[in-house]
Amino acid sequence: MSTLTGTMYGAIAVPRDHPSFAGHFPKFPVLPGAVLLDAALQVIQRERGIDLTQWQIVSAKFIDAVRPGDALRLEHGLTQGGLIHFIVRAENRTVASGSLSSVAPAVASRPGGDA
Repeated sequence: MSTLTGTMYGAIAVPRDHPSFAGHFPKFPVLPGAVLLDAALQVIQRERGIDLTQWQIVSAKFIDAVRPGDALRLEHGLTQGGLIHFIVRAENRTVASGSLSSVAPAVASRPGGDA
């Protein structure tokens, strides 16, 4: 990671019998990226005490497979530009990374005039 401030670490709990493993893929169960991303976002929201509905995903990369029983660790911190950058690891493998950006408030326009 680049220089981060306020770095936090947490665990992502995905039960080995999570239903998404059963259908993704037969004989080689892998956690879908959407499930992993959702779990990471829940941890970030809880640990930072923020409402992530006011944030957007700038980037998300799924680098390696997450298998049933993988112990997942999350690292997340703030960049100098105000993004939240995160990395998900399973043991010594990086399995996902990404960034979140605060959504700027919309500028209200006046009826019949410019904003």
